[in-house]
Amino acid sequence: MPDAAYKRVILKLSGEALAGELGYGIDPKVIASIANQIKEIVELGVEVAVVVGGGNIWRGLSGSSKGMDRATADYMGMLATVMNALAMQDGLEQVGVPTRVQTSIEMRQVAEPYIRRKAIRHLEKGRVVIFAAGTGNPYFSTDTTAALRAAEIEAEVILMAKNKVDGVYTADPSIDESATKYDNLTFLEVLNKGLGVMDSTASSLCMDNHIPLIVFAITEEGNIRRAVMGEKIGTIVKGDA
Repeated sequence: MPDAAYKRVILKLSGEALAGELGYGIDPKVIASIANQIKEIVELGVEVAVVVGGGNIWRGLSGSSKGMDRATADYMGMLATVMNALAMQDGLEQVGVPTRVQTSIEMRQVAEPYIRRKAIRHLEKGRVVIFAAGTGNPYFSTDTTAALRAAEIEAEVILMAKNKVDGVYTADPSIDESATKYDNLTFLEVLNKGLGVMDSTASSLCMDNHIPLIVFAITEEGNIRRAVMGEKIGTIVKGDA
């Protein structure tokens, strides 16, 4: 069996990806599919950390745009990510993958607090670590969390799983039929062209710390494995061309 291209990865899952076709909440079938795909790469010896969003339950920006205090809305979004993390943990343990959930906001009854050295030790022991509650600070997205945690645990790549597109396009392909997919991009191009792959803070963190990003569709079975094996799927974003 060929070796994986990466030893330690961060898988970034949006809340919307966990909702699947339901559009809201958590779809158990999607959780089961992702859990089986993660199990595949864990069995290859890849160390896996997961960062989950909360947009399937609550979006801080949406709440603040309707008059809610931004910090309060963002904290509510962080709590939504914990619900998703626990669902993902259950799905993984259903298929025999040992996990730990670590949260940036302490809630010891349901998860460990985030401790960098402890997270790395879990990864070294073959456990999947799920990072929840974002960075613990309002005004920061879960994309930024993925970039920050990737730098902290020295992940070799961020796998950004999408549920509606299979990469980065020149425009929204659901609206613009002439949109074409990029195979390769730099973070500077992402920032300059406003492509919306991840927010500017996250892009800058990845660029400054030389962390590549692979954007691909989570809806196709086996794509996570293809990504860690180094197959050309989706769009690869790097610090330079």
